[in-house]
Amino acid sequence: MSHAPVPASKTALLIFDLQNDFIHPDGAYARGGQGDPAIAALPGKLEPLARAMRAAGGWIVSTHFTLIPGKGGEPIISPHLKALRPFLRKGDFQPGAWGHQLVDALQPSDLMIEKVAYSAFYMTRFEWLLRKCGIERLVVGGIVTNGGVATTVRDAHVRDIDVTVLSDGCAAFGLETHEAAITALRSVAQIATIGEVMAELGHAA
Repeated sequence: MSHAPVPASKTALLIFDLQNDFIHPDGAYARGGQGDPAIAALPGKLEPLARAMRAAGGWIVSTHFTLIPGKGGEPIISPHLKALRPFLRKGDFQPGAWGHQLVDALQPSDLMIEKVAYSAFYMTRFEWLLRKCGIERLVVGGIVTNGGVATTVRDAHVRDIDVTVLSDGCAAFGLETHEAAITALRSVAQIATIGEVMAELGHAA
């Protein structure tokens, strides 16, 4: 990888939206018949890197897609999302609920970012926390490559934050969609494998 060196203490593994409601067989997306083998495999693939990042003194940051409960507890869902995922219902992605949480294999995170749209920067405290914690580099893995991952990576780029996207640590609904997104991100981020980042951290891949 050819980015400027950033110490592990100023690096964060950004685990993007790997929540029970997205990933777990008992989660909202599984209930709605939405899934992809590549997405389901991500927690197991990223877990060794998360351990290596912790051991090296780096940060673990998780983003959590959030449906804010409104009147009567009914979730506030954007019209486009409601049309795309009509199975979403009361209690899904609710703050503090099991479905909203990071999957067990990747817990705990040092910082948790609740987000209501694609980007982790949109109307959140994410940038403030990065600055306060001295985090200068993000290593990004999670879902979906062409959605929240891509939008957040581009938003980080315009904020002069060093970003490495894990080509084998992200996934989308379909391999072609994932690969097209990775190709498109090469102009705004470094692209690396999980093994390459683990080797950089001084751990066997």
